[in-house]
Amino acid sequence: MPVTSDRPDVTIPDVGIHEYLYGDLSPEDEDRIAVVDLAGGTETSYATLRSHVDSVAGWLSRHGVAKNDVVALHCPNSVEFIVAAHAVWRLGAVLTPVPLLASPPKVAEQLRDSHAVMLLTLAGLGDGGEEAAELAGLPGERLIHLDTSRGLNQMLAERSTPPSVSFDPSTQLAALPYSSGTTGLPKGVRLTHRNLVANMAQVEVSGPVTREDVVFGVLPFFHIYGLTTLANLTLRLRARLLTVPRFELNTFLRNHQKHGVTFTFIAPPVALALAKHPEVDNYDLSALRGVLSGAASLDGELATAVHDRLGIEVYQGYGLTESSPVTHVNLGDGLSPGSVGRPVANTEHKLVDPDTGEEIAVPSGTDGTSGELSAAGELWVRGPQIMDGYLGNPEATADALPGDGWLRTGDLARQGASGEVFIVDRVKELIKYKGYQVPPAELEALLLTHEAVADAAVVGVTDADGEEIPKAFVVAQDPAAAGDELADTLVSFVAERVEPYKKLRALQFIAEVPKSATGKILRRSLA
Repeated sequence: MPVTSDRPDVTIPDVGIHEYLYGDLSPEDEDRIAVVDLAGGTETSYATLRSHVDSVAGWLSRHGVAKNDVVALHCPNSVEFIVAAHAVWRLGAVLTPVPLLASPPKVAEQLRDSHAVMLLTLAGLGDGGEEAAELAGLPGERLIHLDTSRGLNQMLAERSTPPSVSFDPSTQLAALPYSSGTTGLPKGVRLTHRNLVANMAQVEVSGPVTREDVVFGVLPFFHIYGLTTLANLTLRLRARLLTVPRFELNTFLRNHQKHGVTFTFIAPPVALALAKHPEVDNYDLSALRGVLSGAASLDGELATAVHDRLGIEVYQGYGLTESSPVTHVNLGDGLSPGSVGRPVANTEHKLVDPDTGEEIAVPSGTDGTSGELSAAGELWVRGPQIMDGYLGNPEATADALPGDGWLRTGDLARQGASGEVFIVDRVKELIKYKGYQVPPAELEALLLTHEAVADAAVVGVTDADGEEIPKAFVVAQDPAAAGDELADTLVSFVAERVEPYKKLRALQFIAEVPKSATGKILRRSLA
């Protein structure tokens, strides 16, 4: 039987994103500060934010953007990103957010695949916008630099009134973020207004953020994790959002101290810095009450290390672009810190044996947090936040959505008797050593417990005999110590703590583990 949420179902409002965010903005909230743009040095109230969204939506409408049109947004975290995104949704148009570090050919590829009619970007990012637009065949007047005289200031000065737009939120496409899914090349993920509104409502009742919080917005808004939890949900809750264009540890720490940040959504690399970096001791983080980690698996020992060092709650969530993204949260209610928790409201999951297709039962017992865990299986989830499918790719859609509302996540997981989920690894990233399955994430988490290790990644490589073996790439805390002696020590350290088939067969020191903007290890960059 599938595991259902232990939270009561919530009623999903039958409205679009703009109405959900601004429709009930009360007079007493209008003067509250919504966004503090640390790079631009500006503060924007909720009333001003709503007015700016309307003006930009009106300008876009006068320049040919209509309901169902796709608008690409290539912009760092900023108040400009938020205003532009919300203006697109105000029109019933579709937002396709572009990864900030995407090359011009990659931007052009996304423009073509999504059939974008306009690209909103910044001149400050360089000439890549012009090159991308030209490669995609986008007319010059459809390339808008938000930071120039024709950009946001002009849009706001004209104070154009947006048209009235009506649509069915359950079918109206809202966003086309790109994801590789369980495998393969990036694909446009079709997310409706109902998908995104539902996920905000689901996370809202879980309670990680309140209207009194000051939230630090370091997660990239172009990624669905940052888009939903920061650019949307934090503002829906009338909290105060601080935006920064990129993560830099001293900037992160300094502004937490200066602005009294109370809650931060993070990815595991930030947790690693908070647990191990000596610079953390130089700042007063006493206002911080908690962090929630997502985008990649957070090991329980690392979560505990952050909790012990800072005296804060360390929560963990789980989701995918294809689920808007949140499906599970661990809010510390007696659950293991290594778990992603139970399903959010209106959501259920099951584990499926990837070899047989049979459902894996929840283990018997009364305490899933300390008792026996189930066998590992692929995690399937179902709920109102699940995508409508992949853009123009029926084969990939059929593979990811096998029927009856289920989404195959591509992640291998175990579950306890209480229904809490432990992510093991990506199904496609498991290392097959002599027929045994070796999860890289398990070995990485173990390496990170060693005091000499600053960061680590484990991948499968082929040895001289053609056998796939686990190889570790390690960043040493002290680069001067990165030699054969430390390598032997770390290999032995792991061997003493895992089954024989999981032992490291090779180890190499590197200066930095390659990761995506959301903290996922780029394993294909390692060999």
